[in-house]
Amino acid sequence: MPDQLRGDVRLLGEMLGQVVAESGGADLLADVERLRRAVIGARDGSVSGDEITALVGSWPLERAKQVARAFTVYFHLANLAEEHQRIRALRERDDADNPPHESLAAAVRQIRENSGESTLRSLIEGMEFHPVLTAHPTEARRRAVSTAILRISGQLEGLRSAHPGSTVEAEARRRLTEEIDLLWRTSQLRYTKLDPLDEVRTALSAFDETIFDVVPQIYRSLSTALDPEGAGRNPARAKPFVRYGSWIGGDRDGNPYVTHEVTREAITIQSEHVLRALEEACGRVGATLTAYSNLTPASEDLRDTLATAQAAHPRVMAEITKRSPNEPHRQLLMFATQRIRATRERNADLAYSGPESLLSDLRTVQESLTAAGAHRQANGELQHLIWQVETFGFHLAELEIRQHSEVHAQALQEVRAGGKLSEMTEEVLATLRVVAWIQERFGEAACSRYIISFTRSAADIAAVYELAAHALPAGRSPALDVIPLFETGADLEAAPRVLDGMLQLPDVQRRLHQTGRRMEAMLGYSDSAKDVGPVSATLRLYDAQAQLASWARDNDVTLTLFHGRGGSLGRGGGPASRALLAQAPGSVNGRFKVTEQGEVIFARYAQPAIARRHIEQVGHAVLMASDDSVQEHARGAAERFRQLADQVADAAYTCYRSLIDTDGFAEWFSRVSPLEELGELRLGSRPSRRSAARGLDDLRAIPWVFAWTQTRVNLPGWYGLGTGLAAADDLAELRRAYNEWPLFASLLDNAEMSLAKTDRTIAERYLSLGGRPELTEHVLAEYDRTRDLVLKVTGHDRLLENRRVLSRAVDLRNPYVDALSHLQLRALKALRDEGAELSGDDQYHLERLLLLSVNGVAAGLQNTG
Repeated sequence: MPDQLRGDVRLLGEMLGQVVAESGGADLLADVERLRRAVIGARDGSVSGDEITALVGSWPLERAKQVARAFTVYFHLANLAEEHQRIRALRERDDADNPPHESLAAAVRQIRENSGESTLRSLIEGMEFHPVLTAHPTEARRRAVSTAILRISGQLEGLRSAHPGSTVEAEARRRLTEEIDLLWRTSQLRYTKLDPLDEVRTALSAFDETIFDVVPQIYRSLSTALDPEGAGRNPARAKPFVRYGSWIGGDRDGNPYVTHEVTREAITIQSEHVLRALEEACGRVGATLTAYSNLTPASEDLRDTLATAQAAHPRVMAEITKRSPNEPHRQLLMFATQRIRATRERNADLAYSGPESLLSDLRTVQESLTAAGAHRQANGELQHLIWQVETFGFHLAELEIRQHSEVHAQALQEVRAGGKLSEMTEEVLATLRVVAWIQERFGEAACSRYIISFTRSAADIAAVYELAAHALPAGRSPALDVIPLFETGADLEAAPRVLDGMLQLPDVQRRLHQTGRRMEAMLGYSDSAKDVGPVSATLRLYDAQAQLASWARDNDVTLTLFHGRGGSLGRGGGPASRALLAQAPGSVNGRFKVTEQGEVIFARYAQPAIARRHIEQVGHAVLMASDDSVQEHARGAAERFRQLADQVADAAYTCYRSLIDTDGFAEWFSRVSPLEELGELRLGSRPSRRSAARGLDDLRAIPWVFAWTQTRVNLPGWYGLGTGLAAADDLAELRRAYNEWPLFASLLDNAEMSLAKTDRTIAERYLSLGGRPELTEHVLAEYDRTRDLVLKVTGHDRLLENRRVLSRAVDLRNPYVDALSHLQLRALKALRDEGAELSGDDQYHLERLLLLSVNGVAAGLQNTG
């Protein structure tokens, strides 16, 4: 472990120990220490699991809850220390002459050398990265806990930058301890359920804290890589390639709390945030642009613009001119700031009609500065502001609507029947009217995408257009890009046929003409993996991508594939950059759209340095995955190893389905995991099931993965792979596939990560709660088989051998996660004991202990759903 990381972990741990002792007494700290030493001893064999069970069982429930809280807070602090270490490592690797691995500058250099300037220019011109923030409930922390962690982060940074022994250092240490004390005293559990607008505001904190400022830095980085000699002086060569979307307040699939009123309010909140940010940024740039007119004369266009403003708004301009005499460029920017404020406050007399009007003023200033020879002023901070307006507009992120195909089918049936409409159908029509209102208010770019869950045929697409025509008068229907979402294995196979049918629809043909034959199709990773298992889902998704890319070429369509990836490995998660390079050749073509969900939003966007690195890595992968030489290599590897992969996938599928199709499996799963209790965490506004049914088919993928994570089994990330590898029965060829085919390497690397976070000993204790020893045996035997064969194929002696930082993180956490698992097992056993007679008080405390431990395990493993 690096010395600085070790020092931070030790410091934060000591401060937490001090806080725990001050709050609960020395005996509480002693109990925490007893459990800590016991779980470490269990790892080296000096302490048995039964001894730990006896220890945690000896405590009153209130004490057990306090101990669980201590370990949970420790994980928050350890995660923070590792985050700081990552930021230090990024700073140390930052070398302008030698671009960091997986950076935009590295991609520019490599493509320029391999394929030439023309290819590079073409790729840059067409590049798009479209992250879509969603409210999928996978963030186990309360917002209050997250903000407390951010405050601790700031205090730790201040402490490390203070001179040793100084009064500044002493004060920073005091403040850091104070903030840790407050984190300890802050409830880890939500007492009220989030509503959709709470989710909107929570996600927008990432925009306020990092995204708005980081995005222009990314563009600057790319522009500098393209033109290092002219950086800051020549016109920027990078165009805005990041476009944020959001499902938060728009995704109503199975969520009755997302209504048309919520959607309308969500876009209004987004607009408020971005207009405030633009107002502050424009005011800041304007306040500093004190270029004197004699040295930097205004262009004729700028003078005309100021004269027009003077005629229309004499009082406003008189005040600005008084404050900034002989500074015409500053005057126009200060006037623009006033107009942005008026736009936010709905002052129609002064407000901008839209972002293009603001851009026109900013470009007038930029062109005038350029004509006056003030190139660095024209292409510096002012360019950053222009990039921000181009990226975020007045709506911040495009609000996307999602609804289930069956809802539309039922609504259309009612509309055609002509009778009284149900409340559900009225809501569908009201939503379409709100989409039209959003477009009138904020422009088409603010809300035009409408995603259909479980698309089965082109009729599901046509239904939305017909409903829109019914909802609004002729000529008032909104512009709609109705997007099919293919989620199950069967849906993925049917995707090209559905798109063929879409091309026959007049509304789709009209939209293709308007957009230059651009279309979008979404691929669901979560439900496909839950349906057919991780191995088969990976191959089916790859095939779907390849088939859809071929379909697009044959039909002269520019197709963007929208990847519905979850945060966890069992839901298509893992590093986005590595996944991008494993996509089917021709399926990226410079465009990557992906969901960023729950815990992933905080993990990627809480710290500016990490947010920047994330976007740089994805940008690098988008460019590299679109380069002909990279695609040709991937295509050749796919052809060579595809038959082998099919052998693996077929056997893995059979193994996976044989497990989950076992009679009584759903009931067994509910007994061995905290599945039914997860809803009490109040992670989000959306129910965990699509209906009242209790089977696996209706269970959403998030609680499926979340519950398996808590049991330390992580089954959705690896189950069936061992049987599949054994069926191939050619170790040498499997190793070649791992070394040469990015898709196969990504599959095994993700499984290896899931296996590393699995603990066989703890898992066996959970599985034994189900009273089905044959199922326990099947799961553990498959784990042993998978672990053994993954190590043999990768050539590693231990899991994560080639990923030192991740391996260190897992090894650091695992013993302390064990502590929380033992506490959770105590609660789970008692709650599952049908013969026990629990008092209402004991029931309450056991449930709180269970939920506290769930939070702690999620923090320790840095995975939920």
